Amino acid sequence: MELLKKAFFIVLFAVALVLPKDSTGAEELKKAEGAEKVGETKELRAVIETKYGEMEIRFFPDMAPKHVENFTTLAKKGFYDGTIFHRVIPGFMIQGGDPNTKGTDTSVYGAGGPGYTIKAEFNNTPHKRGIVSMARSASPDSAGSQFFIVVKDSNFLDRRYTVFGEVVKGMDVADKIVNLPRNSRDLPNERVEMKVRVIE
Repeated sequence: MELLKKAFFIVLFAVALVLPKDSTGAEELKKAEGAEKVGETKELRAVIETKYGEMEIRFFPDMAPKHVENFTTLAKKGFYDGTIFHRVIPGFMIQGGDPNTKGTDTSVYGAGGPGYTIKAEFNNTPHKRGIVSMARSASPDSAGSQFFIVVKDSNFLDRRYTVFGEVVKGMDVADKIVNLPRNSRDLPNERVEMKVRVIE
């Protein structure tokens, strides 16, 4: 009988040792589930407003997180508002996002940025029609604020420029802009200013 009591207490002690671990595990699971729910935010998008209509962009944060963060941060600050699409090439793309284009000196259009650059996040997303990608100079890590929207599949750009989103509504607007009369530097003869707002 005494042996049975001892055995019973040993089992109870063992259970007491195991319970906190199980309890902690359950707590950790609950916390993880909670974190997942907190992390389930609505998909970030942006709308580019122009006099020809609006273009809605869906971002690819899994593929180019720093570029998405950079674009949305600048947009929320109003950085893009009043800039223009300063380079349009029919059958290829429209480019904008240069703060220099808020001024009237067209000789500096295409040379401006936010005052810093971002490390490239090249990925396997092809530059198909509607893709939004970052413009840069010869250096892979020279992107800043300028971006371009592809109006026709341009696979020669793949893995050489950072794709960070795509136009999901309003590609007809891009088509209107890309076909505007332009000068020898591909600058449209008329100003097409943009205003960018971020939505969730």
